[in-house]
Amino acid sequence: MLDALTPADWTAIALSLRVASVAALASLPFGVAVAMLLARGRFPGRSLVDALVHLPLVMPPVVTGYLLLLAFGRKGPVGALLARLFGIVLAFRWTGAALAAAIMGFPLMVRAIRLSLDAVDPKLEQAAATLGANRLAIFATVTLPLALPGILAGLVLSFARALGEFGATITFVGNIPGATQTIPSAIYTDIQTPGGDIAALRLTAISVAIAFVALIASDTLSRRAARRAIGR
Repeated sequence: MLDALTPADWTAIALSLRVASVAALASLPFGVAVAMLLARGRFPGRSLVDALVHLPLVMPPVVTGYLLLLAFGRKGPVGALLARLFGIVLAFRWTGAALAAAIMGFPLMVRAIRLSLDAVDPKLEQAAATLGANRLAIFATVTLPLALPGILAGLVLSFARALGEFGATITFVGNIPGATQTIPSAIYTDIQTPGGDIAALRLTAISVAIAFVALIASDTLSRRAARRAIGR
Protein backbone atom coordinates (compact mmCIF):
# COMPACT_ATOMS: atom_id res chain seq x y z
CA MET A 1 0.00 0.00 0.00
CA LEU A 2 2.86 2.39 0.83
CA ASP A 3 4.36 1.81 -2.62
CA ALA A 4 1.11 2.99 -4.21
CA LEU A 5 1.19 6.37 -2.47
CA THR A 6 1.98 9.28 -4.74
CA PRO A 7 4.41 12.10 -3.89
CA ALA A 8 1.38 14.32 -3.26
CA ASP A 9 0.08 11.76 -0.77
CA TRP A 10 3.41 11.68 1.07
CA THR A 11 3.44 15.47 1.16
CA ALA A 12 -0.06 15.50 2.68
CA ILE A 13 0.96 12.90 5.27
CA ALA A 14 4.12 14.80 6.23
CA LEU A 15 2.22 18.07 6.45
CA SER A 16 -0.50 16.50 8.60
CA LEU A 17 2.09 15.13 11.04
CA ARG A 18 3.82 18.50 11.20
CA VAL A 19 0.58 20.42 11.72
CA ALA A 20 -0.70 18.01 14.38
CA SER A 21 2.62 17.93 16.25
CA VAL A 22 3.03 21.71 16.27
CA ALA A 23 -0.61 22.21 17.25
CA ALA A 24 -0.43 19.78 20.18
CA LEU A 25 2.97 20.84 21.52
CA ALA A 26 2.39 24.58 21.15
CA SER A 27 -0.96 24.42 22.96
CA LEU A 28 0.29 22.17 25.81
CA PRO A 29 1.56 24.97 28.13
CA PHE A 30 -1.68 26.88 27.65
CA GLY A 31 -3.69 23.70 28.18
CA VAL A 32 -1.96 22.99 31.49
CA ALA A 33 -2.40 26.60 32.64
CA VAL A 34 -6.10 26.75 31.72
CA ALA A 35 -6.79 23.32 33.22
CA MET A 36 -5.07 24.38 36.45
CA LEU A 37 -7.08 27.60 36.48
CA LEU A 38 -10.37 25.76 36.04
CA ALA A 39 -9.49 22.95 38.46
CA ARG A 40 -8.15 25.06 41.32
CA GLY A 41 -9.28 28.62 40.60
CA ARG A 42 -12.25 30.21 42.32
CA PHE A 43 -13.15 33.46 40.62
CA PRO A 44 -16.16 35.25 39.10
CA GLY A 45 -16.73 34.20 35.51
CA ARG A 46 -15.19 30.76 35.92
CA SER A 47 -18.17 29.14 34.21
CA LEU A 48 -17.83 31.61 31.32
CA VAL A 49 -14.16 30.71 30.85
CA ASP A 50 -15.06 27.03 30.94
CA ALA A 51 -17.75 27.57 28.29
CA LEU A 52 -15.38 29.54 26.05
CA VAL A 53 -12.74 26.79 26.26
CA HIS A 54 -15.24 24.12 25.22
CA LEU A 55 -17.01 26.27 22.60
CA PRO A 56 -15.10 24.76 19.62
CA LEU A 57 -16.54 21.36 20.52
CA VAL A 58 -20.11 22.46 19.95
CA MET A 59 -19.68 25.03 17.17
CA PRO A 60 -19.50 23.84 13.56
CA PRO A 61 -15.80 23.66 12.60
CA VAL A 62 -16.52 25.83 9.55
CA VAL A 63 -17.70 28.61 11.90
CA THR A 64 -14.46 28.36 13.85
CA GLY A 65 -12.46 28.54 10.63
CA TYR A 66 -14.41 31.55 9.41
CA LEU A 67 -13.88 33.38 12.70
CA LEU A 68 -10.16 32.65 12.42
CA LEU A 69 -10.19 34.01 8.89
CA LEU A 70 -11.90 37.20 10.07
CA ALA A 71 -9.46 37.67 12.94
CA PHE A 72 -6.19 36.31 11.52
CA GLY A 73 -6.66 36.93 7.80
CA ARG A 74 -4.53 39.52 6.05
CA LYS A 75 -7.24 42.14 6.59
CA GLY A 76 -8.25 40.92 10.05
CA PRO A 77 -7.24 42.96 13.11
CA VAL A 78 -4.85 40.34 14.51
CA GLY A 79 -3.61 39.11 11.15
CA ALA A 80 -2.86 42.61 9.86
CA LEU A 81 -1.00 43.43 13.08
CA LEU A 82 1.11 40.26 12.92
CA ALA A 83 1.94 40.88 9.26
CA ARG A 84 2.87 44.52 9.83
CA LEU A 85 4.96 44.06 12.99
CA PHE A 86 6.49 40.61 12.56
CA GLY A 87 5.88 39.61 8.95
CA ILE A 88 3.81 36.63 10.10
CA VAL A 89 1.01 35.48 7.81
CA LEU A 90 -1.25 32.65 8.97
CA ALA A 91 -4.11 32.58 6.47
CA PHE A 92 -3.55 30.04 3.67
CA ARG A 93 -0.29 28.87 5.28
CA TRP A 94 0.49 25.62 7.10
CA THR A 95 1.03 27.62 10.29
CA GLY A 96 -2.58 28.73 10.04
CA ALA A 97 -3.59 25.08 9.75
CA ALA A 98 -1.68 24.40 12.97
CA LEU A 99 -3.50 27.27 14.70
CA ALA A 100 -6.90 25.98 13.57
CA ALA A 101 -6.04 22.42 14.61
CA ALA A 102 -4.77 23.60 17.99
CA ILE A 103 -7.99 25.46 18.71
CA MET A 104 -10.13 22.47 17.74
CA GLY A 105 -8.09 20.10 19.91
CA PHE A 106 -7.69 22.46 22.87
CA PRO A 107 -10.96 21.54 24.65
CA LEU A 108 -10.05 17.84 24.64
CA MET A 109 -6.60 18.61 26.02
CA VAL A 110 -7.93 20.85 28.78
CA ARG A 111 -10.61 18.36 29.78
CA ALA A 112 -8.17 15.45 30.10
CA ILE A 113 -5.66 17.51 32.11
CA ARG A 114 -8.36 18.98 34.32
CA LEU A 115 -9.74 15.55 35.21
CA SER A 116 -6.23 14.44 36.11
CA LEU A 117 -5.67 17.50 38.29
CA ASP A 118 -8.99 16.92 40.04
CA ALA A 119 -7.78 13.42 40.95
CA VAL A 120 -4.67 14.72 42.73
CA ASP A 121 -5.08 14.46 46.50
CA PRO A 122 -4.94 18.02 47.93
CA LYS A 123 -3.49 16.61 51.16
CA LEU A 124 -0.26 15.80 49.34
CA GLU A 125 0.05 19.41 48.21
CA GLN A 126 -0.79 20.63 51.72
CA ALA A 127 1.91 18.37 53.16
CA ALA A 128 4.48 19.85 50.79
CA ALA A 129 3.36 23.35 51.81
CA THR A 130 3.86 22.56 55.49
CA LEU A 131 7.44 21.57 54.66
CA GLY A 132 8.08 25.04 53.30
CA ALA A 133 7.62 24.53 49.58
CA ASN A 134 6.20 27.45 47.62
CA ARG A 135 3.39 27.12 45.07
CA LEU A 136 5.72 26.72 42.11
CA ALA A 137 7.74 24.03 43.85
CA ILE A 138 4.56 22.21 44.89
CA PHE A 139 3.27 22.26 41.35
CA ALA A 140 6.58 21.08 39.87
CA THR A 141 7.32 18.33 42.39
CA VAL A 142 3.88 17.12 43.48
CA THR A 143 1.02 18.21 41.23
CA LEU A 144 2.70 17.89 37.84
CA PRO A 145 4.11 14.36 38.33
CA LEU A 146 0.79 13.08 39.66
CA ALA A 147 -1.14 14.71 36.81
CA LEU A 148 1.33 13.53 34.15
CA PRO A 149 -0.84 10.66 32.87
CA GLY A 150 -3.68 13.09 32.16
CA ILE A 151 -1.29 15.56 30.56
CA LEU A 152 0.03 12.87 28.22
CA ALA A 153 -3.51 11.75 27.43
CA GLY A 154 -4.55 15.33 26.68
CA LEU A 155 -1.51 15.83 24.46
CA VAL A 156 -2.28 12.75 22.38
CA LEU A 157 -6.00 13.53 22.19
CA SER A 158 -5.14 16.99 20.90
CA PHE A 159 -2.70 15.47 18.39
CA ALA A 160 -5.31 12.98 17.15
CA ARG A 161 -7.96 15.70 16.87
CA ALA A 162 -5.54 17.94 14.99
CA LEU A 163 -4.64 15.11 12.66
CA GLY A 164 -8.27 14.70 11.62
CA GLU A 165 -9.23 18.37 11.51
CA PHE A 166 -10.91 19.39 8.26
CA GLY A 167 -13.68 22.01 8.52
CA ALA A 168 -11.85 24.80 10.32
CA THR A 169 -8.63 24.12 8.43
CA ILE A 170 -10.05 24.18 4.92
CA THR A 171 -12.02 27.35 5.72
CA PHE A 172 -9.04 29.21 7.16
CA VAL A 173 -6.13 28.00 5.00
CA GLY A 174 -7.80 26.34 2.02
CA ASN A 175 -6.82 23.12 0.27
CA ILE A 176 -3.58 23.98 -1.52
CA PRO A 177 -1.56 20.91 -2.60
CA GLY A 178 1.91 20.98 -1.13
CA ALA A 179 1.13 23.96 1.08
CA THR A 180 -1.99 23.43 3.20
CA GLN A 181 -3.41 20.12 1.95
CA THR A 182 -3.49 17.74 4.90
CA ILE A 183 -4.69 14.12 4.89
CA PRO A 184 -8.40 15.00 5.38
CA SER A 185 -8.20 17.63 2.63
CA ALA A 186 -6.44 15.19 0.30
CA ILE A 187 -9.11 12.55 0.99
CA TYR A 188 -11.80 15.13 0.21
CA THR A 189 -10.08 15.96 -3.06
CA ASP A 190 -9.74 12.28 -3.98
CA ILE A 191 -13.39 11.44 -3.39
CA GLN A 192 -14.39 14.42 -5.56
CA THR A 193 -12.19 13.11 -8.38
CA PRO A 194 -13.49 10.37 -10.70
CA GLY A 195 -11.61 7.16 -9.95
CA GLY A 196 -10.08 8.58 -6.79
CA ASP A 197 -11.77 6.18 -4.38
CA ILE A 198 -8.75 3.88 -4.10
CA ALA A 199 -6.42 6.80 -3.37
CA ALA A 200 -8.85 8.07 -0.72
CA LEU A 201 -9.01 4.61 0.84
CA ARG A 202 -5.22 4.42 1.05
CA LEU A 203 -5.00 7.76 2.84
CA THR A 204 -7.87 6.75 5.12
CA ALA A 205 -5.97 3.61 6.12
CA ILE A 206 -2.82 5.66 6.79
CA SER A 207 -4.80 8.12 8.91
CA VAL A 208 -6.40 5.33 10.95
CA ALA A 209 -3.02 3.66 11.47
CA ILE A 210 -1.37 6.88 12.69
CA ALA A 211 -4.24 7.61 15.09
CA PHE A 212 -4.19 4.02 16.38
CA VAL A 213 -0.44 4.13 17.05
CA ALA A 214 -0.83 7.49 18.80
CA LEU A 215 -3.56 6.14 21.10
CA ILE A 216 -1.54 3.01 21.94
CA ALA A 217 1.51 5.17 22.69
CA SER A 218 -0.63 7.45 24.88
CA ASP A 219 -1.96 4.52 26.88
CA THR A 220 1.53 3.06 27.33
CA LEU A 221 3.06 6.36 28.43
CA SER A 222 0.16 7.10 30.76
CA ARG A 223 0.49 3.72 32.47
CA ARG A 224 4.23 4.18 32.94
CA ALA A 225 3.76 7.69 34.27
CA ALA A 226 1.06 6.50 36.68
CA ARG A 227 3.25 3.68 38.02
CA ARG A 228 6.16 6.08 38.45
CA ALA A 229 3.95 8.60 40.24
CA ILE A 230 2.87 6.05 42.88
CA GLY A 231 6.39 4.70 43.22
CA ARG A 232 5.97 1.23 41.68
